[in-house]
Amino acid sequence: MKTMILPAGRSLRLFATCASLMLAAIFSNNASAQVAAPGTIAVKPGSAAALAPGTGPSYDNSWDFYGGLSFMNGQAGQQLPKRYNMGGGELEATYWLGTPRNGGYLKRHLGVTGDVRFEAGTTPVLPNQYNLNRVLAQQAIGAGGVSLRGPKNRYVAIDLHAIAGASHGVFDHAITGYPPSSVGVTPPTVDTIGVYSNRTTPWGAAGGSIDFNQGKKWAVRLSPDMIFEHFGTETREYFSISMGALYRFGKK
Repeated sequence: MKTMILPAGRSLRLFATCASLMLAAIFSNNASAQVAAPGTIAVKPGSAAALAPGTGPSYDNSWDFYGGLSFMNGQAGQQLPKRYNMGGGELEATYWLGTPRNGGYLKRHLGVTGDVRFEAGTTPVLPNQYNLNRVLAQQAIGAGGVSLRGPKNRYVAIDLHAIAGASHGVFDHAITGYPPSSVGVTPPTVDTIGVYSNRTTPWGAAGGSIDFNQGKKWAVRLSPDMIFEHFGTETREYFSISMGALYRFGKK
């Protein structure tokens, strides 16, 4: 039996061809494991980790703490024809009685909420002889109530709340210490410019919050409210909205 001997150049070409076929087979197997189904895009390892269910909040925390900047409108006098706008801040804490997976409906959804706010702005006043067109008014508010867990997922959470308490209004900044007139003009009073006297009144808010999750503990919150206050002779309704940061802590 004769042994077939290939020329050196031809042997090298055959070896290179076989090696190429082996490498192609290896890479094709690896690639087939990562090829996406028709009409879809392959998920990279980094993206898959970022989309894993465990990366979002589990909502099994005991506490939510929120702080933000706020806007609120109001009316600083019974007869004033125009409302005024206030800016300020809000701090809110909620203790959740349970988790979404623990206990009955109320325990899984109900929380106890405490809320403090400070608002200040300038209000138009009645025509007067003192050249006062807009004066400073402010409110310091403390309230408490309940929050209700709403729909939520890893990206966003919606809660509802209803709170009640008191608001202390200060409306006489512009007339306190008003310089005495050299011609005997009576100094202005809250009645002559049409604002309320300083007083504390019942106050309440009903609204909700939308939390845009930034991780397991942090979220950006947007919180609109319908405000109810009774500085005058009847209850009046106003609008408020705040935006800030929410922090979740205290795992159940």
